[in-house]
Formats: sequence, C-alpha cells, structure tokens
Amino acid sequence: YMLGLAIFALATLAIGMAQDAATIIAARAVQGLGAAVLAPSTLALLQVTFAPGEERNRAVALYAAAAGVSASFGMVLGGLLADLVSWRAGFFLNLPISLGLFLVAWRQVPETETFRGRIDLGGALLSTLGLGALVFASVHAAESGWGNWGSLGVLAAGLVLLAAFLLIEARVRDPLLPLRLFNHAERSGAYVARVLFLGANVTFYFFVAQYMQEVLGLSAAMTGIAFLPTTFVNFLAAMNVPRMIGRFGRGPLLMVSLASCAMGLAWLSQLGAESNLWTQIMAPMILVGFGQGAALAPLTSSGIAAVDPRDVGAASGTVNVAHQMGSSLGLALLVALATLTSGSGTSASAIAERTSHALMGGAGMVLLALVVSKLFILRRPARTV
Repeated sequence: YMLGLAIFALATLAIGMAQDAATIIAARAVQGLGAAVLAPSTLALLQVTFAPGEERNRAVALYAAAAGVSASFGMVLGGLLADLVSWRAGFFLNLPISLGLFLVAWRQVPETETFRGRIDLGGALLSTLGLGALVFASVHAAESGWGNWGSLGVLAAGLVLLAAFLLIEARVRDPLLPLRLFNHAERSGAYVARVLFLGANVTFYFFVAQYMQEVLGLSAAMTGIAFLPTTFVNFLAAMNVPRMIGRFGRGPLLMVSLASCAMGLAWLSQLGAESNLWTQIMAPMILVGFGQGAALAPLTSSGIAAVDPRDVGAASGTVNVAHQMGSSLGLALLVALATLTSGSGTSASAIAERTSHALMGGAGMVLLALVVSKLFILRRPARTV
C-alpha cells in the first residue's frame, strides 16, 4: 500500500512539473503502475482489518462510496482548478493528500503477513499487453475503421495474448489471477457487471464534458460546476448505502441503482445541438448520480463475496482490474461506436450526435450489467461479505 502510494505521488509530481506531452504520458503510465499497486492493496487491507459482518460491510460500502464520489467530485474541483489556477494544480493537490495518507498508514495500519511465493511475471506481461491491444484496436478503429490490420490485426493479437494468459494462470503455482475466483457465480457476475457499468459511466463524463464545452460553450470551471447534480446525489446515495442495504437489501438496491443510471444515460442520449442545460442535462444527471453512488458498493461486496483467505489480495485486484478495464476498454469501444456512426466532424451538431450515440451505447451497457446482475449476482440470497 505504502509503496503504491509513494509511486503514485512521485508520478503525480512529475506530471505537474512536465514540460511536454511525452513526459506527461510517460509519467501517467508510472502513475497507473502506482494505482495498480495501491487500489487492490486498499481493498485487501479492509478485508483483513475489519471483522466479517456488519463492520466489514460498512467499510466496503464506504470504500466504494469514496471511489464513486471522488470521480464525480474530481470533475467539479478539476474544472475549477484548471480554469482559475492551472491544469497543474490538480496534480499538485495530490501531493499533500498522499503524504497524509502515507503517514497515517505508517502509524495506524497494522502489517499483514508477508507473501511467500513467486511473482507471476509472465501473467502480468501477457495480461497487460493483451488488454492494451484491445484498447489500442478500439481507438484505432475510431480513427480508421475496422477494415484494416491496425484494428482487426491488433484485436486478434490481443485476444491471443489473453488466451495465453489464461493458459498460464491455469498452470502456474502462484497465479496473478487464480481462475478459481470465477468458480463463484456471484463474484464472476460482479466482475462483468463492473466492467460494463464503469465503461458507461466514464463515457458519461468524457462525452458530456466535451458537449458542455464544445457545444454549449461553457468554460472548464462552469463545466465542473454543471456536474454538481451528479456529484451531490452521488455523495448522498453513497453515504446512505449501508442504511439502504439494511432496509431494502443489497439485491434490490443494485437493481434500482443500475436502472436509474441506465434511464439517466438514455435521457441524456437525446441531446442535440441546442439542448437546454437545466432540463436536458442537469435533470437526468440526478438519475445518473444516484446510480453511480448506490451501485458500486453492492458490486464491490459481490466481487469479494465468500472469497478464500488466501485469495483476498487476488479478489481485490480483480475488482480493481474490472474497474480499470471497464474505464479504458469501455470508453474506447464507445468512442469507436460514436465516431463510426456519426463521423468525426467538429461542428456542434456533429459533436452532439457523437455524444448522443455514445450515451445510448452507455445506457445499453448498463442495462446489460443489470441483466448480468440479475442472472448471476442475485441468483441466490446475498451473502455476508
């Protein structure tokens, strides 16, 4: 945890001080490395620190709430800092936060048992290259279509690499991804639903922010403020997840939150070149915000449900992989969908059309996540985490 936090903080400093795009991209890669160490370590520490039952349920709910609220609040704060100070300010802000977290962890978080085994370097390399190839193919297709080797060839290579990864994981003694994690229907459903849900919601932020600035002409600061309906409702829902689960149950809450998010994205997909900010953007944002705030906690709990103690770290890492894969691959796919169906023009009507198509695709992804959740996560009574 502390190593991941240190890598993340130093990379953030490098981004804030960067003088060219190449340095920013390289530092972002290192920042991603730190986050990849940090995020699963955080969730694993929660599982070994808090006793099973109500205490751990609340801790996991707050963990998921932090993830959802930070993404939404970051749009508001990031827009204000970029417009009023500098784009670098958002990165420098991470430094005191990271230092505070480092000191608290050093003094307050007890050490866990040291891992005694071999690091699965082959699995790490193949999975990274495979997923990277899928994202690259999707982005390339958005620019050049699918009828070329840059898209189809790289896509095929990515699928082969991932197949090789699974073969290695089935045979290696200490796998990066123990395949036994997928023997549990609830966990498997949670991973798939999380990929779909995150892909849709990252697309929401990406396209709606562009629409506000390029079509409505809002500044970065005003764009951030315009996301307040999502941020505020997201925060309220996330903070009340334990109470709502206690009253309605985890399954019904997950279904309602996914349905709410899908309806909000479908409503937003009706945007045109002259849509009204208040009624056609900020109103459906309320539905999206509730869905984001209430869905992540049940999905996180299901992703680590009934996990064997030896697989706590692996299950936490898989939850994080699903989160990041949904964010990157889902966005890449929906960008490709929007570009291929709407063209790449820069006029207000072209941007509005791409936004509409991407958000409709996002609504479809959330509906698919709802179906997956119904079939796999809710096929049996919800377990205590």
